[in-house]
Amino acid sequence: MTDYTVSFVGTGEEITVSEKETILSRCIEEGIAQEYSCRVGMCLACSAEILSGEVVQPAARGLTEEERENYALTCMARPASDLELDRGKYPPSIEGDAADAATADDD
Repeated sequence: MTDYTVSFVGTGEEITVSEKETILSRCIEEGIAQEYSCRVGMCLACSAEILSGEVVQPAARGLTEEERENYALTCMARPASDLELDRGKYPPSIEGDAADAATADDD
């Protein structure tokens, strides 16, 4: 079993995560305040931008194929290398939805 280092920018937090466990599960065990909700890869609350490294996340249904290259859903993502993540960063599809909702509220 291979372990990888996952670093979170802006917080200085760093954890070791096995290739067999999700990033979120290790965050919870280590007491790191990682947002989450559904834990099934749909709500995007646990989203993080991948600044470096790779993850495996076949069940991240809330992301498009293109978004899976740049974003991790920590509830589904398992490290495939050492990682640098920026937590709380959401893919363009959800950012666009939020902007559309704000515009609709203004009408």
